[in-house]
Amino acid sequence: MYRSDDRDFYKGTTVLKNIPGIRDQRNLDRFETAMTLQRADEPLPKGSLGTQHYRAVHRHLFGDVYPWAGSYRRVRISKGSTAFCYPEHISDQMRTLFLQLARQNHLRNLSSDRFAAEAAHFLAMLNAIHPFREGNGRTQTMFLALLADQAGYRLRFERLRPKSFLAAMIQSFYGDEQTLALHLRRLMQRNRT
Repeated sequence: MYRSDDRDFYKGTTVLKNIPGIRDQRNLDRFETAMTLQRADEPLPKGSLGTQHYRAVHRHLFGDVYPWAGSYRRVRISKGSTAFCYPEHISDQMRTLFLQLARQNHLRNLSSDRFAAEAAHFLAMLNAIHPFREGNGRTQTMFLALLADQAGYRLRFERLRPKSFLAAMIQSFYGDEQTLALHLRRLMQRNRT
């Protein structure tokens, strides 16, 4: 559960303000899932794999649900005892991370093991920044698929084991990226050209 101040919630609730005005969390979860699954089946926005492209992917996935889709969060959030990047540092941290990704040629021309290791590091850093109020994990996953495709790999998400992948993401937050890299490596398949 995220902790935050309550300006993003409907008064007297812990339900995030949303476009259709849903005030029940279970109904919002259902609506959000339906909308993001529908959007995930559509072509993702094209771009240069930079911060604006990343924000466009979030806007694409969540634009039917939240008015702030694609905008960096303005509040401090945490999950359990894990605090994510303070909002006043998000823009700089994102710029730095995506500049590093560009310097690495967006992970192109790497062996599958090297791609998995570098993608795990990128994903761990991106998760620690947690730039959006909601939808970070789904945006990370979709963007990673774009990144892999550009690097010549296809990610086979049907192979994903959600609980163990989440555990690997948590480990990566604390500096152990090896398990996450192993999970990513299991998902990878070389694209046919």
